[in-house]
Amino acid sequence: MSTNKTSTDLPPKPRTKHAALARPNIGEFGRHELAILGAPCGKIKDLVARLLPHLAPALSVGYVDADHATADADDTAGASAILQAGATAELTDKIQFRRLDQPRAMDRFSQPEWLAHQNLVLVNGNHFRAKQQIIILDPAKPLDRKLDKLTDVQLILRVNAEQELPEYLKNHLLNAGQITVLDLTDTEGIAGFIKQWWQASAPPLRGLVLAGGQSQRMQTDKGRLHYHGQEQREYVAELLATVCTDVHVSCRPDQAADLPASLQPLPDRFLDLGPLGGILSAFQFDPNAAWLVVACDLPFLSVDTLQHLVAHRQPGKMATAYQSPHNDFPEPLITIWEPGSYTTLLQFLSLGYSCPRKALINSDVAVLKAPDARELRNVNTPEERETAQRELASPPGPLA
Repeated sequence: MSTNKTSTDLPPKPRTKHAALARPNIGEFGRHELAILGAPCGKIKDLVARLLPHLAPALSVGYVDADHATADADDTAGASAILQAGATAELTDKIQFRRLDQPRAMDRFSQPEWLAHQNLVLVNGNHFRAKQQIIILDPAKPLDRKLDKLTDVQLILRVNAEQELPEYLKNHLLNAGQITVLDLTDTEGIAGFIKQWWQASAPPLRGLVLAGGQSQRMQTDKGRLHYHGQEQREYVAELLATVCTDVHVSCRPDQAADLPASLQPLPDRFLDLGPLGGILSAFQFDPNAAWLVVACDLPFLSVDTLQHLVAHRQPGKMATAYQSPHNDFPEPLITIWEPGSYTTLLQFLSLGYSCPRKALINSDVAVLKAPDARELRNVNTPEERETAQRELASPPGPLA
């Protein structure tokens, strides 16, 4: 008797309820957050107020605290007459700033959404948790009953120079001897430590070659053209490899099998969106990295121009881009997109916009002048291709 099993005899694959998505590495409120605890709330707020002039404008800083004056049984305490009358949101134009009030519960999903544009969040740790902490050794607010909140202490602040770490903290903080200790009054020192801590946790930089377009004007695949003795998608990938941890090639799903073995394909998961689909697909693949995105139709681009962009990268901005040689707008297809841009691009998509440049124009980005603006010239038509090949003194190469 045959014991061979047919496909119908095999046990069914386990059903998965949710898609296997890479999740952003965020805490309770943001990617970079520090809970400050171990002192009365007034001292914590005073410390934050002293630090802000030293942290801004290099970092956009949010602060999370509880409203002690309205923390009573009345859920509408402190709400405006409009909200009490039944409005679900009230936008107030205060001329110098705008304020949006919503009677909305705080939870682990809405909190990061509210503070998505802050690249540092300081939190009153007496009331809220954060994934990393700064502790103050204030006798008025001992931490012996809050040890469960001390999960990753980065800095210890003492009230006076003679103060020593309590024994219960030495036992709880296994690496206590390696944690930096500063005086609570040393505002510049504390701010400097936070800046260094933030810079040290800047996301890695990965490279993305945009090569998934339809090339309708060129009438042939632009990524497979030869300007430098090899396919342009390979050439751009080699340029990116000099400044990025690794490089992927954004392509349509039907192109992936045709890529040379030396290239890592990253097939589009957001389809029919042009360059935006490639950028979003990269962030879905790794939402915790920054992506240096370069279009494959830039045959004049050099390593020097990429190195200049990376050297002047501002991780505290949504993106770092070159100014277009044709106008004052940022050029989206040779840009470092930071992890925070993922939510912004999705927001623009949800509003019906698929243009990455529009997201750059309407966001907090760093815009640089290119060392040589001619290198940002893209080539889209057969005529432009012939001209570029003559200028590069390279004979037209065959399509692979």
